[in-house]
Amino acid sequence: MIDYETLRLLWWLILGVLLIGFAIMDGFDFGVAALLRVLGHNDEERRVLLETVEPVWEGNQVWFILGGGAVFAAWPFVYAVAFSGLYVAMFLLLVAFILRPVGFSYRNKLNDPRWRNAWDWVLTVSGLVPMLIFGVAFGNLFLGLPFRLDAEMRMTYEGGFFGLLSPFAVLSGLVSIAMLLAHGASYAAFKADESLAERSGRVARIAALAYIVFYLLAGAWLAFGLPGYAIVSAVNGNAPSNPLLKQVAIQGHWFAGYAAHPAFWLAPLAALVGAVGSIVLISARKYFAGFLASSLVCAGTILSAGFALFPFLMPSSLDPNSSLTVFDASSSQTTLGIMLVVVIIFLPIVLAYTSWVYRVLRGRVTLEHIKHHLGY
Repeated sequence: MIDYETLRLLWWLILGVLLIGFAIMDGFDFGVAALLRVLGHNDEERRVLLETVEPVWEGNQVWFILGGGAVFAAWPFVYAVAFSGLYVAMFLLLVAFILRPVGFSYRNKLNDPRWRNAWDWVLTVSGLVPMLIFGVAFGNLFLGLPFRLDAEMRMTYEGGFFGLLSPFAVLSGLVSIAMLLAHGASYAAFKADESLAERSGRVARIAALAYIVFYLLAGAWLAFGLPGYAIVSAVNGNAPSNPLLKQVAIQGHWFAGYAAHPAFWLAPLAALVGAVGSIVLISARKYFAGFLASSLVCAGTILSAGFALFPFLMPSSLDPNSSLTVFDASSSQTTLGIMLVVVIIFLPIVLAYTSWVYRVLRGRVTLEHIKHHLGY
């Protein structure tokens, strides 16, 4: 049987894979929705854009469900703190997730410009809100969340929603927005009608440039403006989960792990190379390659944040010793082992089915198709 420490590390990696899958797969339909009124200049063009994501967005949402389920089952302490302390943010996120399918379903029910414009704005907001919330959430992990645990593992949270909107957290939100707008526009350039490709490519290049600027600013802020968290006591990766058995100090910076593991630098390098590559490839009208480069940006960004935080999952600003880490916030060894078997069996099935769906739906959504569907 795999030892407890290895299982914890494996589940940390699996969580990273699920987050990357969510950012890549659901990220582009967030981006298309957020850019609906920018890329689509009339009703037909907007219907083309919506048709590129409507057949797949529900399947893409599986990655979010898998990620939430993994946190609930593998990291129950993290789930408890996040869903209790960040209740308002989670509520806004769920509202956006609820409004999006309603917008897809109801937008075309009436042939009234005011009705459709209203739902277009709903779709735009429902795309932007998750981007911002996820980015702000990652930013607050580096700042530490205002919670503490008592001796009986009861959590006290002393922050509010607006306290999450600190300058660094907002900058992280801008990184997320720019990244996913570029990703969505790259997808539209590859998938939508040729008449929309050049416009989408131009937006993708602008968003990718903004991402590079925001990402570098956030990295410099982490390196020179924010202290890091470090475990200063012995770490027993095979011990039962109890966050209060360690000693944590706020010292140095968040890139200490990169110094210890130089291979970590491949993640931010991949993010920046992907961003530059997407700009170059889209400029050359190699739209599918540009979309793949944009996907690399999503993967590199999430990995770079995860590597910087490691081994912390959710640092505490009120009581650093209450911070939740890979080695003291997990479920039992038996639970992690059973879940690993389930993942090994079912994740390849999910990937195979997803690949088949995208193969069936390959090709552009054209204006001719939309006009034929409308009967003119």
